[in-house]
Amino acid sequence: MKPLIGVTPDFNAGDRKEWGGREATFFLRARYIRAIEDLGGVPVILPLAEDRSDRRRLLNDLDGLLLTGSGPDLAPSLYGERRRYKFRVMSRRRADFELDVARMAAASRLPVLGICGGMQAMNVALGGSLIQDIPAQVDSPLPHRQKASATESSHAVDVAPHSLLRRILGQARIRVNSSHHQSVKRVAPSLVASAVASDGVLEALESPKHRFLPALQW
Repeated sequence: MKPLIGVTPDFNAGDRKEWGGREATFFLRARYIRAIEDLGGVPVILPLAEDRSDRRRLLNDLDGLLLTGSGPDLAPSLYGERRRYKFRVMSRRRADFELDVARMAAASRLPVLGICGGMQAMNVALGGSLIQDIPAQVDSPLPHRQKASATESSHAVDVAPHSLLRRILGQARIRVNSSHHQSVKRVAPSLVASAVASDGVLEALESPKHRFLPALQW
């Protein structure tokens, strides 16, 4: 049977004119769905259930979980910091759901892939923290928020030897796209870095004990 892959959508609580206006709206770029279908999976867009027992039931029916990217960022209070810079904060509903299901998936060893904001959510869910603004907090940073299309490559990353990511890619260095102003600061205790940019910004994480838990900033 084809694997059933749960995908987290973004959520507009009714305050974003560009995504549904005043009516609460779930939304997701179709490229996530197409990628899963192209690789032989059956994508299921998850409803950001608020009841924890409902969340657990959703995960029990899945073969894998994809934590997607997002325009807004996690509230710094979720990783023990005050907000130091101006940026749009993710809806509480999405943040609560993603962090909770990320912890559940890691505990149950459900295969998980985090992409961009999904990588940051995975790190925070498991006890890590974030750089709130790369240009303000990193010395001589690369342009991580590229001006070119987000589907084009922007800079190189070095992939850690002996990592799952190196085994998957078969390369020590690759070029990646870059569309973010935040990144991982303190790596969660159960995770390790598996790729880094030349300015020191961490670009990928993984769990050495989980059967499949890579998280990528690109």
